[in-house]
Amino acid sequence: MTNLIIGILLLLTFFAFIYFVMRGGNIMIGFFFMALLWTIIGGISYKVAINDIFSQPALDYGSTIVVIIFGSWFGRVLVDTQIAGSISEQTIRVSHKHPIVAAILVCIVTAFIFTSSYGVGAVIAVGVILLPILESLGLPKNVSVAAFVLSVGAPMYVNIVIIKQIQLFFPKVLYGSKYLGYGFAAMIVQMLVVVIFILVHAKLIHANEEIVEEKNKNGDDILDKKSAPIYSYFIPIMPVFMNLAFGWQPIPALLLSIILALLLTGNMVSYRHCLKLINSTINKSVSDISGLLVMLFILTMFSAAAVKNTARFSAILHNIIPHNPLIIAIAFAILAPLALFRGPLMVWGAGSATAAVIAGTEFFNQYFGFALIIVPAVSMAVSACVTQSWNLWALEYTKLDPKKFLVTGVPWAWGTCALNLLLAVVMFN
Repeated sequence: MTNLIIGILLLLTFFAFIYFVMRGGNIMIGFFFMALLWTIIGGISYKVAINDIFSQPALDYGSTIVVIIFGSWFGRVLVDTQIAGSISEQTIRVSHKHPIVAAILVCIVTAFIFTSSYGVGAVIAVGVILLPILESLGLPKNVSVAAFVLSVGAPMYVNIVIIKQIQLFFPKVLYGSKYLGYGFAAMIVQMLVVVIFILVHAKLIHANEEIVEEKNKNGDDILDKKSAPIYSYFIPIMPVFMNLAFGWQPIPALLLSIILALLLTGNMVSYRHCLKLINSTINKSVSDISGLLVMLFILTMFSAAAVKNTARFSAILHNIIPHNPLIIAIAFAILAPLALFRGPLMVWGAGSATAAVIAGTEFFNQYFGFALIIVPAVSMAVSACVTQSWNLWALEYTKLDPKKFLVTGVPWAWGTCALNLLLAVVMFN
């Protein structure tokens, strides 16, 4: 009876947290108070709370934070060595006689870049080049922005920075062939949805030959002035390749990729210049994710409190959460829009509580549980929500109405969620 009462109180605070976040409350503060409340309500002893909730989890998460920092640094190096920009600008060379093919190519290039690159700074650096190209090809603003951010979101299924954050809840999920097989499949599914999205809007693509030709000329000028050599274009996929081909861990794979990026772009010719670029990229990359790092440390505390309280509400959840993988996948697919606005299916928002509960109940194997959480987070929240930092930047940059953006992108993101959740049922059960 005591467990039932405590379980109900814990679930009430869970819903209060969801309400708090969706009303615009600070997520980091919310995580901290949830950790406190679940510690107190759960009757966790003082010593256990200090050591096992507010100390050790953050210390244990340090190794993951290191990977996130290196991943962010690699993304900044791709931008500042002009590799990301040069790959993007090469798409301008596609003939204006084939605007639909060109638009699809732009989206594929975007996805390729962000398999390893990460951060709002990297998205902005690429977006200021590619968004005007998409519009010049005849895509309306809402279509071009939706296609671009969906393409940025797709590779997040394999991006080490994203994976490491969600591994907090599912530590048995390894960044290796088992998960990456699903990750790349889910990425391809989302990119196929992007291609269909562009084809459906093909009638709106009216190529203006003069404008596109001018864009091509301008793009050639940019490439002539400052661009990375073509033989450096494989660098964005290098960390993932080293992991799959040779079993390398993320940090050495990222370090090798950073060194090759600097070497192949001629930034190691001068020691002073190389050192200046290294210092600059490190400063920018850490600055890009500084708030995220602190939030993740606080999140480890809440996650630890949730695990300690699993027994308190497992009896309630045992009768609520479907035990059949297909049924819960269908339920998550139907409810996928709840990932919008940092809702209860958004792991970097109110959904962190959902992730903690799914992981804590152990009703499913961790790979499937991981998929349940990452799919709505990536395909809905990252790819179609205005609360995602780079999506908000894209709206402001193009002067696109947020409502129009949501109406355009959410249905396609929703469909992607359904497909990738069903894919998880097939691959992980």
